[in-house]
Amino acid sequence: MTSENRKIDSLMQQAQELERSILAAHRLDRLVLYPEFSRTLARLRVAGERVPSRMLRLEQMLSEEAAEEMFDNMPV
Repeated sequence: MTSENRKIDSLMQQAQELERSILAAHRLDRLVLYPEFSRTLARLRVAGERVPSRMLRLEQMLSEEAAEEMFDNMPV
């Protein structure tokens, strides 16, 4: 196994662990994990790895939740 393959395997494992943590967490805890999850997926893309669609959907859902949270906390 090459160094690049090990790196990709490690990134995928990290993404899977974050995915499990996010799915098991409460809403605000998920948002805390979102930036790291998104960065990990971005690194997978840069490495040329295909990101599973379920992870892309989760990333999109977290992005929407983060936007909602930002507007919920705006002063009126």
